[in-house]
Amino acid sequence: MKKLIALLLVFSLVFAFCACTKKPGNDPEVTNSGDETDDAAAALLSDAFIDPLADWGQYDELIAQIRTETDYAKRTELMHQAEDILMSTGCVIPIYYYNDIYLQKDYVSGIYSNPFATKFFMYTKMSNGADTLRLNLASEPDYLDPALNSSVDGACLAANSFSGLYTYNAEGKTSPACAEGYTVSEDGLTYTVTLKTGLKWSDGSDLTAKDFEYSWKRAVAEETAADYAYMFDGFARTEDGALDVTAADDVTLTFTLLAPCAYMEDLMAFPTFYPVKQEAVESYADWQTSPGGWCSEAGFVSNGAYVCTGWNHDVSMTYEKNPYWYDADSVTVEKLEFMLSADDTAIYAAYNAGDIDFADSVPTDEVKSLLDNPEFHIVDELGTYYVAFNAKSSIFEGKTAAQAACMRLAFSLLIDRDYICENIGQTGQVAANSFIPLGMADGNGGIFKENAEDGYFDVKAINDDKDATVAKAVELLTAAGYTFGDDGKLSADTPIQLEYLTNSSSGHIAIAESIQQDLAEVGIELTIQEQDWNVFLEERKAGNFDFAREGWIADFNDPINMLEMWMTDSGNNDCQFGR
Repeated sequence: MKKLIALLLVFSLVFAFCACTKKPGNDPEVTNSGDETDDAAAALLSDAFIDPLADWGQYDELIAQIRTETDYAKRTELMHQAEDILMSTGCVIPIYYYNDIYLQKDYVSGIYSNPFATKFFMYTKMSNGADTLRLNLASEPDYLDPALNSSVDGACLAANSFSGLYTYNAEGKTSPACAEGYTVSEDGLTYTVTLKTGLKWSDGSDLTAKDFEYSWKRAVAEETAADYAYMFDGFARTEDGALDVTAADDVTLTFTLLAPCAYMEDLMAFPTFYPVKQEAVESYADWQTSPGGWCSEAGFVSNGAYVCTGWNHDVSMTYEKNPYWYDADSVTVEKLEFMLSADDTAIYAAYNAGDIDFADSVPTDEVKSLLDNPEFHIVDELGTYYVAFNAKSSIFEGKTAAQAACMRLAFSLLIDRDYICENIGQTGQVAANSFIPLGMADGNGGIFKENAEDGYFDVKAINDDKDATVAKAVELLTAAGYTFGDDGKLSADTPIQLEYLTNSSSGHIAIAESIQQDLAEVGIELTIQEQDWNVFLEERKAGNFDFAREGWIADFNDPINMLEMWMTDSGNNDCQFGR
């Protein structure tokens, strides 16, 4: 009877893992690559699977179809199909759905964040009489140019030193910033935005609609090489290929879309859509080859609540109130002083010593002791902490596309997500079984995924029936060409040795070590390489890794944001799909 129950459990795991996705039934047609359809590995994969290197153009076409689909119900269906394809590759392995934690002194109030982890400091109040807010977000920022930034900490700096047409209020809703408002044509395609009058740059010069036209066209230009250039793919183009955005006069900006967009205000509030001053950008000597160079030192021109006035690289940054900001009268904190560090222990010590008033990270070992501390805050976010494979890694050399996918999916099964959530995260994170986060809207008036149990695998299986789950991982690896000894470990003839890339942070290192231990269950040898934040970002982007820690906080509340980042030409396509 035990044997029968075990067989039934194994079958249920196989069914849940392999049959939980449907083969897309709408154009573009998705098929398995020809020579691989009959091998043992392909038989273990979802019908949605395509070769993530040779056939990824099919995924690109599906995203393009989603962007122009005007039937919102069908659009939602297509987005489910796109996630089916993404998850079938095994390259993206979700670990948990994000929440955010930070420490804030009891005399500080007015700081708020949106569901996308951007924090706003311009309306901070200090009841201790101070006019300076001392804080830590992270280490040295990668880019301060809003068009080039793709990190959460960089987005926070951008949101406090630049202002777009729209922003987010304390309730997490979009509200006008540089814009007074807008009108939309009857077909939902043409927007006419009216700017506030009297807008200024931080140097006192006039800011007009022409600055937005310049900045948006710059963000999509090849020489800018913005990671987020694809966010403009839903915009129409003129006959000469230019972005269809025009400044009719100083306060009127008009642009045209290819299809109606329900999240246009979110885009207008996103840093890539912020204005930059053309004269400031192009006065930098190497501006054409180094597009972010113009704001790599203090003193650059911006248009937000604060302006950067001091920058001791890798140590500190100082921002001071911008008297020309449209809402400067509401700003009572005159100065922001940033401690630049990624050392959780040093940051925590600085907070406890009273050297900083706000800390955006906490050492993993301290979280449990802080749960009842009123200065410790936990806020919900829309995002997913995950780990990812480079589809082009040499560890897949000699494997078919299906065999490589089986390898990656085996890794996913072996990871104990509950342990990570309960013992490392410790703040109520939910174990993840899909990339698109729990609670995200579906773009059609509903929720894309309402229940934590809905997804691509059973996150509890590794604990509820470890033997059957490990047996399934072994089956996947065997189909990929690996052999095992009597001890259940990989044989010496077919070892798996790879490197896991992460930035230096106690939480990330602890997760890496947990995964390392989980994979050792079947003899996989994982070494951990730590890198400084900016080096880590560049190495991931360049595809110089086998396996890496990743995280994605949504930029707006629509699944397309979590899906379009994986297009072949996306600057955020760290898995190197289609390349």
